[in-house]
Amino acid sequence: MSLDVLNPTPEYLAFWRERHVCTLTTPRPDGTPHVVPVGVTYDPEAGLARVISNKNSKKIRNVLAAQGAPQGPARVAVCQMEGRRWATLEGRAVIRTDEASVAEAVARYAERYGRTPSPNPDRVVMEIALDRAMGRA
Repeated sequence: MSLDVLNPTPEYLAFWRERHVCTLTTPRPDGTPHVVPVGVTYDPEAGLARVISNKNSKKIRNVLAAQGAPQGPARVAVCQMEGRRWATLEGRAVIRTDEASVAEAVARYAERYGRTPSPNPDRVVMEIALDRAMGRA
């Protein structure tokens, strides 16, 4: 079921606020999918999903490699499921390294997952500019 990214149903948004491990799919330079477990936060007001990570991780390297590609920023997807409920968000990803963006992402992660990540000077945030939402919540 297709949904409005900026105006999700209350049930869909509530599902994204529950504590769930998600998957992130990024394209490798050869075009094959790289799928890993991550924590994700969804900000419909800004039209963003955020994933915090170490700057040297494969998922971050995949997104950075795509930034100079002719097709533009990497197209990625995040997904979560529980029983018959599922939700997927898709969009174009960029990597932010500035302190304010990383701090915002960490604060949102702490709110959703109930714990503040340990300090990490190599932390970055993947911001996904969302253009598609699907699911059944």
